[in-house]
Amino acid sequence: MTGQTAGQVPAPDPYDNRRQVLYWRLLARLFDHEEQAGLESASLAVVEDIGLPPALLDPDASVDSVVQRHPELAAEFDGLMTPETEEDGARDRAAEVRRAALASKVLLNVFASRPGTVTAGQLARWQSDAGWLERALGCRPGELRGGRGGTGPAGAGGGVGPTGTGIGGPTPDLSRLIPAIGPELGSIEAGLVKRMHLREVLADPQLASRLTPSMSLIEQLLRDKNNLSGVALANAKALIRRYVDEVTEVLRTQVEKATVGELDRSVPPKRVFRNLDLDRTIWKNLTNWDPEEERLYVDRLYYRHTSRKTTPQRLIVVVDQSGSMVDSMVNCTILASIFAGLPKVDVHLIAYDTQALDLTPWAHDPFETLLRTKLGGGTDGTVAMALAQPKIAEPRNTVVVWISDFYEWRTHELFESMAAVHRSGAKFIPVGSVTSAGRGSVNPWFREKFKDLGTPVISGHIKKLVHELKTFLT
Repeated sequence: MTGQTAGQVPAPDPYDNRRQVLYWRLLARLFDHEEQAGLESASLAVVEDIGLPPALLDPDASVDSVVQRHPELAAEFDGLMTPETEEDGARDRAAEVRRAALASKVLLNVFASRPGTVTAGQLARWQSDAGWLERALGCRPGELRGGRGGTGPAGAGGGVGPTGTGIGGPTPDLSRLIPAIGPELGSIEAGLVKRMHLREVLADPQLASRLTPSMSLIEQLLRDKNNLSGVALANAKALIRRYVDEVTEVLRTQVEKATVGELDRSVPPKRVFRNLDLDRTIWKNLTNWDPEEERLYVDRLYYRHTSRKTTPQRLIVVVDQSGSMVDSMVNCTILASIFAGLPKVDVHLIAYDTQALDLTPWAHDPFETLLRTKLGGGTDGTVAMALAQPKIAEPRNTVVVWISDFYEWRTHELFESMAAVHRSGAKFIPVGSVTSAGRGSVNPWFREKFKDLGTPVISGHIKKLVHELKTFLT
């Protein structure tokens, strides 16, 4: 050994010991809610020694409450688990212990949920703590859970980069693990919602106001809406409306600037002042400039073409509303309403399970559409195809978006009808699911068939569908 006598035992590293105490406590708490007195007292000594508040060890204290009392810690949670830049190979051992304490807090608050009934306040606290975890991983709050975020950590250019915990040694590459965290957070959140006495909470306006809209909560509300009435139903509708408005705002920014139709130069421009092309008018009349009078005499005015080709693009959205596709149902309903607001886009919306429902009259209003859906049941896409096919009047100007996991009852019959739509000249886009997280499974048989047909299934991320639709409609 270099730098020490043979047989000499190296002195223990106090920083390593402190980190180990904090991480052993983290593991103990994750697997057993009962505190281990020795680990708790040792962790308290570490936290106090490095100048952090003891509230970090309080399992009932949210990250929000800690930050409110100690606002200087907020910046430390941001990007807490992203890689650190080390200069000349140096390690800040004291900072590593500090990061271990903060990381343990946010991980325990999110992943060590307690059994029993969940109150509205506890759900709101968990959602807030999950937001802090996402911030610690370099993402925006709500991003990994698929609520309202973008495609990856801020500044990561749409992907998830290597992430570590700053505990020393080479930074582990968790770029594959982080995308999997989102579905797990969604699963935990859904479990918390199911453990709530939701009807009692909705019946109390004060408690209902503390609920934070999320996909799992909206799913529960949509499933239970027929059992609600009076104040509870009004509060449920208000929560659905809030969530719809928030997601709509996010999706609208992705769809904005989509224009439909090319300029139709066969139609003379309207000779009105708002269409006057001033630059071209001046340029074309420069030969009439009188230098002595310093005046430009205009023989002819030029106007811009503003008329666009009037052939409307027809967008037919067919979405599976069975129990496994709730996220897709919500997102697609909102997306259809946004495209319905674009000029010369004729949007039709069909939802199905074992029966099909034409929601086109309400396609412009996702809130009203969702209230008319009936989640659950089996899956028979042939009933939806029976409604969709008559709507394809001009195949070359029609796009059919079919969102499902494609676990169907009449498999061959449905695929043949889909292939016929594709051969007719209409653009057929099969989508495995439409979520912000991109999670979803697809029947392997259908996946291979669509690939052979030349219409591969789009991965479930909603941004990919938005891109495909904008390409077709612009």
